Amino acid sequence: MTLPKFLGTASLSGKHKLTAAPFTFHAELKKRIQSYFEKGNIKSTGNWKLYSKALLLLLGYVAVYVHLVFFTPGSLWALAECLLLGGLTAAVGFNIMHDGIHGSFSSRKWVNRLAGLTLNLLGANNFMWKTKHNIVHHTYTNIAGVDDDIEARPLLRLCSSQPHYGIHRLQHWYFWAAYSLLYLWWIFFTDYRKYFTGRIGGVALQSMTLREHASFWGFKMLHLFLFVACPIYVVGLSNWLWGFLAFSLFTGFILSIVFQLAHTVEGTHFVEADQNKQPIEDEWAIHQLKTTANFATHNRILSWWLGGLNFQIEHHLFPRISHVHYPAISKIIRDTCREFNIPYLEYPKVRLALVSHVAHLRELSRP
Repeated sequence: MTLPKFLGTASLSGKHKLTAAPFTFHAELKKRIQSYFEKGNIKSTGNWKLYSKALLLLLGYVAVYVHLVFFTPGSLWALAECLLLGGLTAAVGFNIMHDGIHGSFSSRKWVNRLAGLTLNLLGANNFMWKTKHNIVHHTYTNIAGVDDDIEARPLLRLCSSQPHYGIHRLQHWYFWAAYSLLYLWWIFFTDYRKYFTGRIGGVALQSMTLREHASFWGFKMLHLFLFVACPIYVVGLSNWLWGFLAFSLFTGFILSIVFQLAHTVEGTHFVEADQNKQPIEDEWAIHQLKTTANFATHNRILSWWLGGLNFQIEHHLFPRISHVHYPAISKIIRDTCREFNIPYLEYPKVRLALVSHVAHLRELSRP
């Protein structure tokens, strides 16, 4: 099996492999998707709709930050703006950074690099994210011990092969609080752990260039100045603390819940990596369909805000196609799955996906 091009830049040392299968589904699906773009003379990357949205989100992000810090309103209005800033932070990540790092924001590489750099402005690091998300998560989705996105120990148990701790008995009640910590944990701890250990879980990072080292530290210091030092100086420690917590916790919850609704719901499969290093017997595309779910794809407002990440199946099958095309290609993918009798898991409403996720957590709360 030939993996997507973006997967060819790193290796997992041959420990866990998804093998090719004597099956034509993936080839047929790629042929139909390619035909759609060729017949319509459509580029698979972003278009004016994406670029205008990106500009709107970035201007909104800057405007809310400036008003909040330098023209600070009253307490209730400030709290509302902190939550809005959290929503905009997630939206910039979903719509601009995500497409940029996958190389689907634009057909020009330098534009994709700039789009990917927005993650650094948000406090995280694009170099670490490329390995964690593009390579590990997209190749080894829901494979315990490899996919870092389903590792939330000790607070949460997300698949049955993970150890059960006493605290997990209540995880379907407190999960929202754990998810809220993601952004703070990400920008203040896990990025640094990856940097100093040179690993993401069991996967070694590629060697960083001098430029990448400078980018890591430069943007980390810039973010600390913009979101810690400067606000404390302008509005005071107490006001900053309450505002920063509201902003960060809301951002963390949004980021977490969107990805969890796509992979840890009833019906998605989990695989335990073979400790004997035997290949995992499943075609890559079918594995993605078994481990991924869509939700609320007919909700245009939600799809706009989430950067199409509610079309998670389309994204996992074709990560180098911009999210602006997901509604169109989803019809092709759904029909092809039906023709080949392959499951296509979708929850029509957010609340239904959320109920399913809670049920999944409740089931795993039992030892």
